[in-house]
Amino acid sequence: MADKSTPSKTAEKETTREDRLKAALKANLARRKAQARARAGGEDKTGKAGD
Repeated sequence: MADKSTPSKTAEKETTREDRLKAALKANLARRKAQARARAGGEDKTGKAGD
């Protein structure tokens, strides 16, 4: 009977893992967008691209 509870735990772990990955991906994307906005805004002030 212990084997029947194992798949549900595995499914729960998979869901938890997917949720964590989704959250990490969303945070990463938001950070990259913020960096891109900062770089784009910085170019207007300095007139330099990148440095």
